[in-house]
Amino acid sequence: MAQDRDIPMAGTPTGASTLLEAIDHLRGKGFGGDLFITEAGMVRCGACHQDTSPENLDLRHLVRLEGASDPGDEAAVLALVCRCCGAQGTAVARYGPEASPQDAEVLRVVEDHRSS
Repeated sequence: MAQDRDIPMAGTPTGASTLLEAIDHLRGKGFGGDLFITEAGMVRCGACHQDTSPENLDLRHLVRLEGASDPGDEAAVLALVCRCCGAQGTAVARYGPEASPQDAEVLRVVEDHRSS
């Protein structure tokens, strides 16, 4: 089940059950750009192509996909704002047993600016 969380550890279902549905849900909220987690643990903006440390990005929404039958399916879709150019987009980070060290670090340090 996916959750769009506006406050930590709480959420409301989005109805999204796949990664594509979660991304489409956030695109509908205005986060149409693409951001990518690099092998160096930075986040690359698809608009300005700048690599930014995750603590210098603004997290506005997070949709969590839980791997109900396969923990390897656990992923978070982050709606982020690039502080370099202002672009709004999504990045996908794995969590749980399949998370890379880079994904885990991004999820740990990204600036949480979700509404309370």
